[in-house]
Amino acid sequence: MPTIADSIVDTLALSGVRRVYGLPGDSLNGFTDAIRTRDEIDWVHVRHEEAAAFAAGAEAALTGELAVCAGSCGPGNLHLINGLFDANRSRVPVLAIAAQIPGSEIGTTYFQETHPQELFRECSVYVELVSTAEQLPRVLEIAMRTALERRGVAVVIMPGEILLAEASKRRPSAPIVTTPRMMRPTDAQLAEAATILNKAKKVTILAGAGVEGAHDELIQLAEALQAPIVHAMRGKEFVEYDNPYDVGMTGLLGFSSGYRAMEDCDALLMLGTDFPYPQFFPSKASVIQLDARGEQIGRRTPVDLGLVGRVGDTVPALLPLLTGKRSSHHLDASTKHYRKARESLDELASDDGRTPIHPQYLTRLISELAAEDAVFLPDVGSPVVWASRYLRMNGRRRLIGSFAHGSMANALPQAIGAQAAFPGRQVVALAGDGGLAMLLGELLTLRQNKLPVKVIVFDNSSLNFVEVEMKAAGFVNFGTELDNPDFAAVAAAIGLHAERVENPADLPGALRAAFEHDGPALVNVVTARQELSIPPTITAAQAKGFALYALRTVMSGRGDELVDLADTNVLRRLFH
Repeated sequence: MPTIADSIVDTLALSGVRRVYGLPGDSLNGFTDAIRTRDEIDWVHVRHEEAAAFAAGAEAALTGELAVCAGSCGPGNLHLINGLFDANRSRVPVLAIAAQIPGSEIGTTYFQETHPQELFRECSVYVELVSTAEQLPRVLEIAMRTALERRGVAVVIMPGEILLAEASKRRPSAPIVTTPRMMRPTDAQLAEAATILNKAKKVTILAGAGVEGAHDELIQLAEALQAPIVHAMRGKEFVEYDNPYDVGMTGLLGFSSGYRAMEDCDALLMLGTDFPYPQFFPSKASVIQLDARGEQIGRRTPVDLGLVGRVGDTVPALLPLLTGKRSSHHLDASTKHYRKARESLDELASDDGRTPIHPQYLTRLISELAAEDAVFLPDVGSPVVWASRYLRMNGRRRLIGSFAHGSMANALPQAIGAQAAFPGRQVVALAGDGGLAMLLGELLTLRQNKLPVKVIVFDNSSLNFVEVEMKAAGFVNFGTELDNPDFAAVAAAIGLHAERVENPADLPGALRAAFEHDGPALVNVVTARQELSIPPTITAAQAKGFALYALRTVMSGRGDELVDLADTNVLRRLFH
């Protein structure tokens, strides 16, 4: 007799789901047992449910299709929440199966009782408690379609006994997959946008993740407008390759050329981006914002025209409306500034033979030695800074991270999802020492599931980006010291290929060996703690903060930190 759990697995398999990430538990037993008896779907066992949700989110980001994670009742599914927040904010389709305590005990403060329908509401586009077997499979199908159509997280909650109930005789729906569509503004709106752009003398484009699949259209638009292109972090992988108009990033992770190109324009065209920092938008320019989600328009800066549509559908309709001969002065000045900024950054990434190893040099080497279709997953914090500046995109490589939610410990669990979905592809986690330690047990997941992820540890014995934030605010560093083990020794004990690198001369060989190893590998690289990652424009408050930090540090008897800071950055690094 087929059970509800059987029907769930059948529906998932019919719709192309090939794996479920999770941790088993008694309330989830019906579901995991149904998976056990099928060949179509694999159970990817992780050591922490948070990793399951991060892994599912990474798979969904890479494939564009639905990925699934599961957790047992109470603490089991509660552990999913951080990874689900990340997936929902990254707008990737994830289904979470959240088992619940016995239905008859809900509301009695039963063992492990929580109310997932309330807990997951903020991090989902759909969440529903299944109270009777008759609600399925319709609720499941609604959840799957909502996750795909709204590009977010759907959570289906059900007591364990419902999973074991007899399935209904309802005939199955067609496979639930992403529905192709076209979306662009009206002709009148496009004409209004063209009027603004045709009058402008200096147009800058700010492009984000919404330009995915529209690289050629983006380049054509930049050429027509003679516009430099600034990219947001999530747009990096889709924008910067084969792009003579790219002038880098702005924001906290960017550098001066991207900031200047936006500040100097008289019209800013935002394409598929929800870039979150208002202080980096131009103060006087007209702003046009194009986004597939109308509710996003005007959230970060006032707009003169909001357009709802997809970049790939909208640009071809806009291009014929752009008229007049355009000066290349703004573009030329912006690209010249970018070349200068890029040269300065590349200079900082050279091997000067000093120890500890500069993280810029490490990241540049990773980029040079990695496969042409590698998937990179940087941890939040300083690895994201170096990834944004030194990883080279080429249209085939992917860059996945917790760029919207900003969670520590994302790199390793996201790498699990990327590698499980693409077993023959090189997957590289750029792990911070703090982030790796937070979900260190997932190294066991790599071994157990035979996932050949390459983990490169930026080991600076600190919560490094937090220290930079403290310095900028004028605080003496406190609570950021990490007393790390030798992560290579830990990884070797677990059964991974592992190597610790302290000398820059040993780094290329260690990276090559890890990348060539047929299995999971970890390279623990001791990097400079006092390397500063400075935003593209330093405010008076930040300058004051650094001066105050210096004074407080000396007065607290820790002046040696300032000597180390100056030696690491040779002062000029502060003002590149």
